[in-house]
Amino acid sequence: MEYIRLNNGVKMPMLGYGVYQIEEKECEQCVSKALEVGYRLIDTAQAYLNEQAVGQAIAQSAVAREDIFLTTKVWVSNAGYEKTKLSLEKSLENLQTDYLDLVLIHQALNDYYGTYQALTEYYQQGKIRVIGVSNFYSDRLVDLAEFSTVTPAINQVKLHPFYQQKELRKIMTEYDITPEAWSPLAEGKNDLFNHKLLSTIGQKYHKTAAQVTLRYLTQLGVVVIPKTVHPERMVENFSIFDFQLTEIELEQLAQLDNHQTLFMDHHNPEVVKELTKLGKVETMDK
Repeated sequence: MEYIRLNNGVKMPMLGYGVYQIEEKECEQCVSKALEVGYRLIDTAQAYLNEQAVGQAIAQSAVAREDIFLTTKVWVSNAGYEKTKLSLEKSLENLQTDYLDLVLIHQALNDYYGTYQALTEYYQQGKIRVIGVSNFYSDRLVDLAEFSTVTPAINQVKLHPFYQQKELRKIMTEYDITPEAWSPLAEGKNDLFNHKLLSTIGQKYHKTAAQVTLRYLTQLGVVVIPKTVHPERMVENFSIFDFQLTEIELEQLAQLDNHQTLFMDHHNPEVVKELTKLGKVETMDK
């Protein structure tokens, strides 16, 4: 495993396991298997409704809690200073822990300034080791970074070979904010798993197109959290640190960027409206 040192000095694994859209019963088994494979970064969220399953898997694991980098995210319906604090206490209960390694604001919607104030307070109290944001694009990221006492350490965004977020990553570099990619395999769009260039490079290293993709992103300094419910894929995704792409290969892969989101465009007003509707529904594990 490779690690990256964040802007507050905390070390974070470059590869993690994401649990988006994994139902609670299956989620506990999947997280247990991921920890067995060797994953130490586990990424969940209040909106995923599987925090309890993640917490149970970690509690039953032989892996020590201090060796696990546990992430959750505050959902839009819990935005604002007071509601965020209540939701954080519920997340701590669900996850069966007295601290969280990383907490992100899930969307740049509703009162995210109040949310960030609460996160900052918990961070200063030692209840959260790292705070950051998710799905914040340049304008809102700069605004928050400029007017906060604690600069976000992470911005988790959609980032994959066909949408490499080069301009946003420049802004993040300026503020020493680490990019983290959700859906780094582009949900298989553009036939990623059989893509000619990715597959050709993979043949050289006896790796798959997916492994080349994940290695490419980590060599760019991007944390990746691929999701799968298949144990063999967990092993495959985890096996990316035993080869190194060349500068020429990095340049070739950079050319795959066509600046197309392919799915869930946060700049689309209709998408924002749908997220806003979801953000008005109470969303927490009970």
